[in-house]
Amino acid sequence: MAVQHRLIRRPPAWVWDVLKDGSRYADWVVGTEDSWEDEGHWPMEGATLGYRVKLGPVTYEGRTVVRVCEPPDRLELEAMAGKGGSARIAIEIKPWGRDTLVIIDEHPLRGRNGSFHNAAIDLLVQLRHRTMLGRLSRAVESKGARPDGES
Repeated sequence: MAVQHRLIRRPPAWVWDVLKDGSRYADWVVGTEDSWEDEGHWPMEGATLGYRVKLGPVTYEGRTVVRVCEPPDRLELEAMAGKGGSARIAIEIKPWGRDTLVIIDEHPLRGRNGSFHNAAIDLLVQLRHRTMLGRLSRAVESKGARPDGES
């Protein structure tokens, strides 16, 4: 299980605005080149988001399904990895004064990815999440100055 957190210097509603926009998934999810709403209305439960990952000459298209949506506090996703299985990605959004504490918890859920899961993989996922939360923070904070005038 890989858990990572970050304090984002914007209100929770601003964080939720980025998370609920399926077209912005590629802005903050590491490795994702493009994303689009696939089925349903993102981020309602059961909705899917298509995405494209490109690693050098290799391109992979996958999808992510919303399993739990509790605006503006919690979003739980199942990212499908083809034959590798899937992973559960839980995102918690907690008010922290005028800012927001975002916690991401990811672990294998189905398929062979779970059988290869170990501490080394958790370390790689932790590093990915640190980068991902930094990108999410920039996406949220790029909306401009805080409503209270602070930057």
